[in-house]
Amino acid sequence: MNFEPRVLAVLDDLLTAAAHDDRGALWQLAEQGRELDANLVRLPPGAEVGEHQEDVLDVLLVVVAGSGRVVAGGDALNLTPTSVVWLPRTSRRALAAGPDGLACLTVHRRRPGLTIKPPVAPPAGYEGGEAPCMLDLVCPGCGRLSQDPEPVFCSRCGERFAGR
Repeated sequence: MNFEPRVLAVLDDLLTAAAHDDRGALWQLAEQGRELDANLVRLPPGAEVGEHQEDVLDVLLVVVAGSGRVVAGGDALNLTPTSVVWLPRTSRRALAAGPDGLACLTVHRRRPGLTIKPPVAPPAGYEGGEAPCMLDLVCPGCGRLSQDPEPVFCSRCGERFAGR
């Protein structure tokens, strides 16, 4: 694998080559071994992405061309070129392009790939029921599940666990 820095795309060139009504990802980060995902997304004039919620990942949205708005938590945020918006995980949001369309770069941590696993037989003597609640082991800062049964600080981000 090549882990040397290099130019992967010139966004202006990609936008210039796109048709006026092109919608969706014009470019995607696809390098092997990466820990990030990034997309250049274009919405044509007046197009919308309906309200949705991302439960796992924070998303950074950088407007590179056009205008629009993002509605989050009932507030409408106006988007213009060079606007940088943080969309925290679990936030509900909708996106709408303005009269010139909207092109933005989205960046977030890479999602793990989906896998299909064979069913696992329950252990002998298993009577069912729910697993014990482990919410007290989930970092309030980054969402990482601690391997420590009584964590005080998160080993990933350093956030203090509540009540400890």
